[in-house]
Amino acid sequence: MNIHGTDIAVEVDGEGPAVLFVHGLGGTSNFYQVQADALAADHRVIRVDSAGAGRSGLADGISIESHADDLAAVLDALDVASAAAVGHSMGTLVVRALAARHPGRVSALALLGAVAEPAEAGRQAQRDRAAVLREKGTAAVAPGVVANALSEATRRDRPEVAAFVREMVMRQDPEGYARNCEALAAATDPGPVDPALPLLLVTGDEDKVGPPAVSHDLAAAHGGATVEIVPGIGHWTALEAAGPVTDHLRKFL
Repeated sequence: MNIHGTDIAVEVDGEGPAVLFVHGLGGTSNFYQVQADALAADHRVIRVDSAGAGRSGLADGISIESHADDLAAVLDALDVASAAAVGHSMGTLVVRALAARHPGRVSALALLGAVAEPAEAGRQAQRDRAAVLREKGTAAVAPGVVANALSEATRRDRPEVAAFVREMVMRQDPEGYARNCEALAAATDPGPVDPALPLLLVTGDEDKVGPPAVSHDLAAAHGGATVEIVPGIGHWTALEAAGPVTDHLRKFL
């Protein structure tokens, strides 16, 4: 699908109320395969590879806001008036920006491993990662992603999850990944979630990238959110806790 001059990979399955899945940094739409398969029985499931990620093409000026505007254009192209939006990691900033920039297009928000606006150290870390990607490629960053973003139990007991995360990272276009790192480095807070918008937050108790405190802060500002903390998992929420995340989304939706 051509969106704002860039070829964007979009998958659509099922019929019913629309659910839009948005992956995080280093991820692809396949991050949500388990949840998509389960929800397609009674929902219209829309999955997008963001510009510069997965099977989508490169774009200039990639930002949290440009990703949000791309998603609104995808919904327009599919003739979807509004959708429940599910975001992971950097994707939680994107779907929050979508709700803020395009009022009425988001009917509910589910945030997995929600992240906050980066502190300066985090911004510099993303700029450094972008430089490494351009110089050495994805093989230079994949081990760190696996080691730092998955829980110890996942790495020890579920090596297939670690292997899948490594594969997603390794398959990224280095330049696209670098541009998305820079987008996260430049990210600003999209603002509080509208209290009228149903909000679900799910994260792992060992998530160091989107720690539970971030989800609790967003819930407190919202006033009526549901927060689910899954024990024994890290940041790759929908992979490390595929069953519980699917159950939480089903109940929420």
